[in-house]
Amino acid sequence: MSTLTISIIVLLTALLSVALTGFIFYLVIRHYFDNQQKQQMLQMRIDERRETLRTVTPIRLQAYERMVLFLERISPSSLVMRCYTPGIDAVRLRAAMSDSIRSEWEHNLSQQVYMSSEAWSSVRQAKEEMLSLVNASAQAIPADATPDTLAGVLFASVAKDHNPIDGAVETLKAEIKEHFE
Repeated sequence: MSTLTISIIVLLTALLSVALTGFIFYLVIRHYFDNQQKQQMLQMRIDERRETLRTVTPIRLQAYERMVLFLERISPSSLVMRCYTPGIDAVRLRAAMSDSIRSEWEHNLSQQVYMSSEAWSSVRQAKEEMLSLVNASAQAIPADATPDTLAGVLFASVAKDHNPIDGAVETLKAEIKEHFE
């Protein structure tokens, strides 16, 4: 073999070595920058999630607070105190209590967006049970009964069976403790 051929072979071998090393270097650098880009995207998502939580968490907590307030407002004692006016009869007291429960409910419907399905279901069930208790108490007394009689029957029903409000409040408290502590 001539020196020219050997020189060409050596040159081609060197060029091939440089090209192969360059290609491997390119793959390593590309992999590194892809990983860097993925880490940056992940960090951006984490930062966005933190910012969303920082914004949404107080709103969610406020929703739970509002629903506890709703439940307290429709509790038997609060309901009777708020709806009773001098000179009212039992029929109008029942209507006022039912209207108050429905009005409070409609005022707070949007809070379900921020609550779990379980918590919302518990609140809705308490509301329905309170409406049923008010209506059942009204049906259990004579048509000409006093509002005091209606209130007494309502309080007795709650004392005998259970207060539907208590279970819903406990559900909300447990969920708050689970998610916010």
